[in-house]
Amino acid sequence: MNPKKIWSNLTTNDLDRTTKFYTALGFKSNGRSEDLTSFLVGQDDFVIHFFLTDKLKENVEIEISDAHIANEIIFTLSAETKDEVNNWAKEVLNAGGEIISKPKEFGEGYYGFVFADPDGHKFNVFYM
Repeated sequence: MNPKKIWSNLTTNDLDRTTKFYTALGFKSNGRSEDLTSFLVGQDDFVIHFFLTDKLKENVEIEISDAHIANEIIFTLSAETKDEVNNWAKEVLNAGGEIISKPKEFGEGYYGFVFADPDGHKFNVFYM
């Protein structure tokens, strides 16, 4: 097999809130429908879809975990400086996200923090 592209499918209970949150963080819109809002992230335009929870659950026929309780994945967003990491933390708070671990050193040359979006999906902003 030779997949041409990889993307993520996450859930939300509020498309408007999710759209507003990620737009405030500077993610590029990849479109929206009545069932999902989608964004392009990073230099390679990684696609993150946010489906309404009930719709995704119905289509994949599996249980979807509550990201406030458990996560299957934590995305990492790269930063070019410590200041950029700190700015991300401020922007996340201003957009309505939750800081899980404040910006700090993770050993020599590593600096970052973890945040959750309003649906509980976790991201790590990391400089090294």
